[in-house]
Amino acid sequence: MKVDQAKRLKQLEQENARLKRLVGELHLEKAVLTDVARGNF
Repeated sequence: MKVDQAKRLKQLEQENARLKRLVGELHLEKAVLTDVARGNF
């Protein structure tokens, strides 16, 4: 693997981790809003 490919891979892994955190946060927000809408709070 070339140096530029390794750097790009690291960037993509960091972006993937960031996006996974965002998805997790959005899933939690959706669950909370669903519970509030149903009156389960």
